[in-house]
Amino acid sequence: MKQAGLAISILICLGAAHAHQKPPRLLTGAAHCLAIKNFLPSSPAERPSFGYFLDQKSYPGDRVIYVVNYAALGRPNGWVFVIFLTEHDGRQNFNVQNNAMFVLSKNEPIGVSFVDPPLGGTWTQQHIAMAIKRIEKRARFILTKKDLLAATPFTTCESYTENLRSHF
Repeated sequence: MKQAGLAISILICLGAAHAHQKPPRLLTGAAHCLAIKNFLPSSPAERPSFGYFLDQKSYPGDRVIYVVNYAALGRPNGWVFVIFLTEHDGRQNFNVQNNAMFVLSKNEPIGVSFVDPPLGGTWTQQHIAMAIKRIEKRARFILTKKDLLAATPFTTCESYTENLRSHF
């Protein structure tokens, strides 16, 4: 029993150590776009933590970054975003194309329960669940409000909500 407690303590410390590392530029750019496009929860955690996974296989010819914004440090739930990446004139474009609220669940065949499901069908949910599980195995990074709102001259942001508004 003591060994289990020690193992849990070590894992928490390792998770906290990763959370204090400087976040990768790709994650910072994606999170910035989520913030300025109002995708992040209105009452974010005091120290919001993020994880990400870059997928270059699921959508042939496209690069997609899956970003998870955890509800709290050490919690297995939060929001997941699907962001397509392109480059144009030396600028990195982050195009938010899907999002969902999730909870990790051993009771679900895909390991994830969607509280607020993503747009799309079974294939989309399976790919997002796979990305969340991969992100769970990676480092989490804390981003401050300053990080989230800092503009970078080489980043542009778009989202599917802009396309919806233009049709009405």
